Amino acid sequence: MRFMLKAILDTDRANAAAKAGTLGKTIQDIVAELKPEAAYFTDDQGKRTAFIIFDMRDASQIPAVAEPWFLAFRAEVEFHAVMVPKDLDKAGSSIERAARKYAPAA
Repeated sequence: MRFMLKAILDTDRANAAAKAGTLGKTIQDIVAELKPEAAYFTDDQGKRTAFIIFDMRDASQIPAVAEPWFLAFRAEVEFHAVMVPKDLDKAGSSIERAARKYAPAA
């Protein structure tokens, strides 16, 4: 199943890694282990943030994915199941069923 990992790095820890010259290499190593479909780096609320799209087959993989971010950067980590348009198209009939059953009458 496709997931998006959002990792917000602790500024002090990331600054220390940047000063030590290890920030980029550490991030590259962590990301490489995930073999992501895509990886994006930006800021969120003024903090260094990574958005990584990757495949996770089982919830038991969560610690292996999250711990490197926690340990290296004291990161705040979130996991979100995500869909591409093809997935959304496959979900169409279940959305319609839910709408018929639960949407309030107009």
